[in-house]
Parts: sequence; C-alpha cells; structure tokens
Amino acid sequence: MSTRKTAIVTGAGSGVGQAVALELAKQNWNVAIIGRRESALNETVELAGADYAEQLLVCPCNVGNSDEVEAMGKAVLEKWGSVQALVNSAGTNTKKRSFAELSNEDYREIIDVNLNGAFYCAQAVLPRMREQKSGTIVNIVSEAGLWANQKSGPAYICAKFGQSGLSKAINAEERLNGIRACAIYPGDINTPLLDKRPNPPAMELRPGMLQAADLAACVMLTINLPPNAVAEEILLRPA
Repeated sequence: MSTRKTAIVTGAGSGVGQAVALELAKQNWNVAIIGRRESALNETVELAGADYAEQLLVCPCNVGNSDEVEAMGKAVLEKWGSVQALVNSAGTNTKKRSFAELSNEDYREIIDVNLNGAFYCAQAVLPRMREQKSGTIVNIVSEAGLWANQKSGPAYICAKFGQSGLSKAINAEERLNGIRACAIYPGDINTPLLDKRPNPPAMELRPGMLQAADLAACVMLTINLPPNAVAEEILLRPA
C-alpha cells in the first residue's frame, strides 16, 4: 500500500481535469485519472512523463453511469487503500443548447455528466472518507452555477446550480466527519469545451481567459488547507 495520498480526478483526459491530475502527481500524490476515452487518459500519462507515470492510474469510466463509477471506486481503493481527495472536473455541453434547440437526449447527457456524475463519484468515496475522518471534495462548477446566462444553455445551468447545491449538502452533512467540499466557480476557461459553443470565441481572445493551470492552482489551495479550515466557495475570474 502506497504511503502517498490518493486523489480521484474526473475529466482528466483534457483541460482542467488533466491540469489538476498533473499538478497532483507533481506534488507527490497518487492520482486515479477518470474519463470516457482511454486514449485521452493515456495522453495525460504521457504528458506526466516517466518521473510521474507510476503515480497515475488510468480508469476509463463514464461518470454518468453509476455502475461504472462504483466499479471505479472499488478499483482505486483496492489499489491504494484510501482516498483523500476527489476532484469532479468532468463536464460537457452541446452546440444546440438553447431552449429552442435542446433535445431531451442532450439534456439528459449534460445532467448525467455534470451533475449526476459528481454525485455518483462523491457517493463512491464518502464511505471511506467517513472511516478516515478526513477528505476533500472539490467540484469545478462554473459561474453559470451562480447566475444564469444566455451562453450556457438551460441544461448546463441546471446541472451547475445542482452541483453547487451538492457542495453545500456535503458540507452540511459531512463536516462532523472531517469531510469538506469546495465549489469553484470559474469564468471562461481556455479549454476544449469552448469549441462546443454555438459561436466559439476567437483564438486570439483565449489567452486572456482563465487557463487550466489557474484552476489546478486553485484546487491545490483548497486541498492543502489545514484540516480545520474549508474554502466552501471560490469565484475565480481572470485578473
């Protein structure tokens, strides 16, 4: 059994999840990297390089499927025995996202990945965190989880408001068990999710947005806080 701390990071094949996983590995954590596409997760391992590759466990998993998440959680605990942090970074949206265009199928997928997936992953780790009397759950939400806006679409907004509520519920019920949750509300982030917008922002505008590494630094701040402190909510915008 490893003496390193263990984290689970969803959406780790690209964007924020990938940046978080790489930063955790650099800070000497074991990291289970979660995503639907094994090829993308393997790219994360390649980016980590030989020095950190052994700390990354590739776990292909659709977080919107509760059975797959349950199996993933068991596999992580069987390998490393404990889990100190969960970072719910998996997210999706669709180009046809307005009320006038959104299909029921796309609505369900967006809710499954962004909200239900975060819930299933939390449920997978909470029993062990309760036994440990410690654990940090970080939910990468969005400013769309604070204020509805026209660009995000109703499904994404509903999912992100729900994810915000999930963070609050974890703190309300689990703080006496030594478990804390942080909801991070970023503005626009320069990640591949931008390309799913009906009108993606121009490439020359993207360097002025938040970058995935900015979110990774914010996640590490919340995880590395002393155990008697919790940053319940963080609104993050480009300076």
